[in-house]
Amino acid sequence: RGLAAGPEMHFGFQTVTEEERREKINQVFESVAKKYDVMNDSMTLGIHRVWKDILMHKMNPSPGTLLLDVAGGTGDIAFRFINYVRSKQEHQLQRKLKHHQNLSWQEIFESYQKDKFNSLGDSQVVVCDINREMLKVGKQKAQHLGYSEGLSWVLGNAEELPFDNDKFDVYTIAFGIRNVTRIDLALQEAYRVLKPGGRFLCLEFSHVSNPLLSRLYDLYSFQVIPVLGEVIAGDWKSYQYLVESIRQFPPQEELKAMIEDAGFFKVDYENLNFGIVAIHSGFKL
Repeated sequence: RGLAAGPEMHFGFQTVTEEERREKINQVFESVAKKYDVMNDSMTLGIHRVWKDILMHKMNPSPGTLLLDVAGGTGDIAFRFINYVRSKQEHQLQRKLKHHQNLSWQEIFESYQKDKFNSLGDSQVVVCDINREMLKVGKQKAQHLGYSEGLSWVLGNAEELPFDNDKFDVYTIAFGIRNVTRIDLALQEAYRVLKPGGRFLCLEFSHVSNPLLSRLYDLYSFQVIPVLGEVIAGDWKSYQYLVESIRQFPPQEELKAMIEDAGFFKVDYENLNFGIVAIHSGFKL
């Protein structure tokens, strides 16, 4: 291959150069973008929705939070964030009005109108994805579901984010970090763009410790998921890659050490469904 090709990496179970891996992963997501939601539902039997809800509760954003969601092309985290902040803002408003029992109807109405226009309390979510197709699908979904305020879409690479230092309160990456070519660079970038006191949250498939469950999970992953891929999206190969990429991904303790190496403090993780996925969390102090 010659020295110019760069270090070799995994693409699923194949060994390829960094450049080839980037290109191949891009092709996978171009190919599955339109079917991505259906695919997630079929691969995880819909449980990915619960995992994403748990991530949001762990984040517990308050009105005014500035979130960067990386590899979030289809908007799953962004829409949840907007819903969460809106309902929190709504509760705060109701509490505020309850405390002022002697307000006139006019004052209550005006207060509601004012706060309705600011239902996110200056919160913002920026979705950054390397794949144009995924962003396109996300934007269409946002339009269809009526999300517009407090939401922006940026084409960008997790390994060199197009944002200033110390900008965001929270950085999330859900089911995206295992498709990044250099995880260490992505983590350094996450650290760079977070404000001091900011939080890093990563939701990713991980390693199952229970041997029996692990065997069943392997059977399901390698025998069932590629078949689902073929049936649902006519795309065996992409699904096969997604399963292999899960198995090649570093286990919980190893990823925790990498997050600490990037400079984060108070790094911990929570296993969901026996470690089929894990949520890693860390703070920039």
